[in-house]
Amino acid sequence: MEQQYSLGYCLIIIRLNGVQEMNSVIKTALLIGTLVACSAQVSAERSPNNIARDQYRHPAETLAFFGITADMAVVEISPGGGWYTEVLAGQLSGTLYAAHANPQSKSAYLRKSLSRYKDKLAANPEFYSNTELHIFDPGAQLLTTADNSADAVVTFRNVHNWMQSSNEETAFKLFFKTLKPGAVLGVVEHRANPGTDRKTMIDSGYVTQDYVVEIAQQAGFVLEASSEINANPADTADHPKGVWTLLPSLALGDVDRDRYLAIGESDRMTLRFRKPAQ
Repeated sequence: MEQQYSLGYCLIIIRLNGVQEMNSVIKTALLIGTLVACSAQVSAERSPNNIARDQYRHPAETLAFFGITADMAVVEISPGGGWYTEVLAGQLSGTLYAAHANPQSKSAYLRKSLSRYKDKLAANPEFYSNTELHIFDPGAQLLTTADNSADAVVTFRNVHNWMQSSNEETAFKLFFKTLKPGAVLGVVEHRANPGTDRKTMIDSGYVTQDYVVEIAQQAGFVLEASSEINANPADTADHPKGVWTLLPSLALGDVDRDRYLAIGESDRMTLRFRKPAQ
């Protein structure tokens, strides 16, 4: 039996003979190790600033936890500046559907973000040849990927943004609609302390894990597993400028800069949901 994984131009073939006898933890460790070992081959395709954040974002471990494999059709929701797009485009031989902002959005910020993202893809057409641009606009109840078509939907540090416009429930319903039965939803989000109220979550950018699980379950998903891959015990989640106090924003400038640099990026939940097969 063979399982294939790729990162950039490195195709990894893991031969699993007697797979039933191999502990799943060992298989996961093997996958992570091979992904990390091959990551140097795509370094030239990723910006140095983005690579420097791997220590906080653990992309190989995170995608392995989500169960992302090379041949999957993956929808990345709200890719922003394309930090994870660089990683996913290099790993996938299947199609990466990049569901970015609506070009007709009233938000100048979103339109500018989309324009920069398009420029990023256009600057390296060979590397992003498997990346297909789509529209995600929960306010308009719009996700332009086909229904029941994706093997996985992934989104990174975005739930708090949708909460600002009270569109988080619609967002998860759209994810459910585009996924195939039995497919996976992977979510990474800044994690608030338990019991944090909605206004504080919106203002701070930190969301409680219980709330993310709640809205996913309301959309029809089943929580399959959670991971502490992206946890940061040094983050108290109660900073003057919310999550933007920390890297990479450092919203306070030079005020207590060394303190916030020492904390690093935020404490994050990493959740894997499943759309029921039936």
